[in-house]
Amino acid sequence: MRFFLELSYNGARYGGWQRQPNAPSIQASLEDILAVILRKQVPLTGCGRTDAGVHAKGYFAHLDLDSPPPSDLIYRLNRLLPDDIAVQALHPVHEQAHARFDAIQRRYRYRVLLGKDPFLQGQAWWLPQAEPPDIRKLNEAAALLLRYKDFAPFCKTGTDAITRRCDLRESFWLRSADGTELVYWVTSDRFLRGMIRLIVGMCLRVAAGKTSLEEVRHAMETQQPLPGSESVPPDGLTLMEVRYPYL
Repeated sequence: MRFFLELSYNGARYGGWQRQPNAPSIQASLEDILAVILRKQVPLTGCGRTDAGVHAKGYFAHLDLDSPPPSDLIYRLNRLLPDDIAVQALHPVHEQAHARFDAIQRRYRYRVLLGKDPFLQGQAWWLPQAEPPDIRKLNEAAALLLRYKDFAPFCKTGTDAITRRCDLRESFWLRSADGTELVYWVTSDRFLRGMIRLIVGMCLRVAAGKTSLEEVRHAMETQQPLPGSESVPPDGLTLMEVRYPYL
């Protein structure tokens, strides 16, 4: 029997979703607690990797069980998991359902603070500049990307992705009602390694006059690296939603 585990986490103290030898991970924390509760090792397959320090509000992982899970499994998981990981639901799915490959849409948010706020440390990135970026220029840069399907200029080196194609469906900036932060929203069927943090960096450079829209166009049309590209810190990035055709 296959199930989708729905969860959320604060990634500040983790090396990302995937189990790794030199840093704590979300996957390892969950698999270790599941082994205690179910008295056997149960591998998890996540809907995708998240970088070190990145958060998730709506994350999915699939697992296989030989028998129906305990009725209080979610309660027991949350009792034993650290405070920065929470499980919301366990969804029964068909035997071939795959948390990573069956996802049809992923939505991320990146929060940029315009003023220093110690209560949001690790949850958003403070942009240390005197004047806020021009949101009109931010949106011009973000909207430009919707014209393209290949995103090699916004992919970190060392990725194992076979293709750089992404179906970008949303790319825009909003200013919070109280004017204290700017929020970038982006939706696609998939994302490349480091893609969103590089896009945010590009938008901020355009707004600051460090990179022109013509340079961005040229990079996208030639699929060459963007001069002076910058990757913003992971603090402000959160995976907000993953959609499947059967959930």
